[in-house]
Amino acid sequence: MSEAYIPPFTMTEEITNLVIEIAELTGAMTVSQQLSKNPKLRRENRIKSIHSSLAIEQNTLTIEQVSDVIEGKRVLGPPQDIREVKNAYEAYEIMTGLNPYSVKDLLKAHKIMMEGLVKEAGTFRSKGVGVYAGEQLIHTGTPANYVPDLICQLFDWLKKSKLHPLVKGCIFHYEFEFIHPFADGNGRIGRLWHTLILAKWKEFFLWIPIETIIHERQDDYYKALNASNTDGESTIFVQFMLELIRDLFRELSYNGRINKKKTLDEKLLDLLKEDGNQSAASLAEMVGASPRTVQRALKRLMDDDKITHIGSNRSGHYVVR
Repeated sequence: MSEAYIPPFTMTEEITNLVIEIAELTGAMTVSQQLSKNPKLRRENRIKSIHSSLAIEQNTLTIEQVSDVIEGKRVLGPPQDIREVKNAYEAYEIMTGLNPYSVKDLLKAHKIMMEGLVKEAGTFRSKGVGVYAGEQLIHTGTPANYVPDLICQLFDWLKKSKLHPLVKGCIFHYEFEFIHPFADGNGRIGRLWHTLILAKWKEFFLWIPIETIIHERQDDYYKALNASNTDGESTIFVQFMLELIRDLFRELSYNGRINKKKTLDEKLLDLLKEDGNQSAASLAEMVGASPRTVQRALKRLMDDDKITHIGSNRSGHYVVR
């Protein structure tokens, strides 16, 4: 293998400040336990991630149709778009078992993501490839014969680099898209792998739909990629992606999902709004309190007429008034 590769990148004051701010926001996450314990919330965010990542690649299905496909319902739509959703869901579902430093796992993820969609699913491309904006060629991928070695060097750097995971993930994202190692599916795999890198730092990134905010700012996303191509280093793209992540966490904060100062009662109300079919024991795990403490808090909320319990103790559910 060639000598160790270090991706061109300049650490700036702006990037340092963004890392500090995001780290502070993640430290304030009360949603992290909710996401790890709440299947409904995890599923909703996973559907958002899949819909947004595929929509960036021109998939025409609505988020409701994506949800129906995942639930096994019949959907009227282009067969390829439906297949893309099924494949993406399967790929995202195995993320917890993937090693972000394994090229073998990268190829495995690509095979699942692109099975039945391209001939070279699960293998690096054998031919040249270009990235187009309409009919205009905006980027030519690395020559195919160099791809395997460059990807191995990139993964070796990812494993050994001492940079903060927030920065490493963005650099990897850019370098991956620059190499463009596959015949198709580079965008969706690159975004999935970025999430996987972040999830090895903070697991709740598995359930936070970063792809959604990328989709909302899709034009800016491509402009940042192209600006970094022009500069010959990933700095502009790294700052852009960190700003996106920062903005997403701020949005979560404004929605009440991140808040260090929330009382136990407020946390319980938030959880019950998401899913009223929760037991005192499961709620206790999510908020990090004892079941007895949660039982007293639930009684207090019912006495204050903030919630009501419908049905039996074993099979009933809570409703937030």
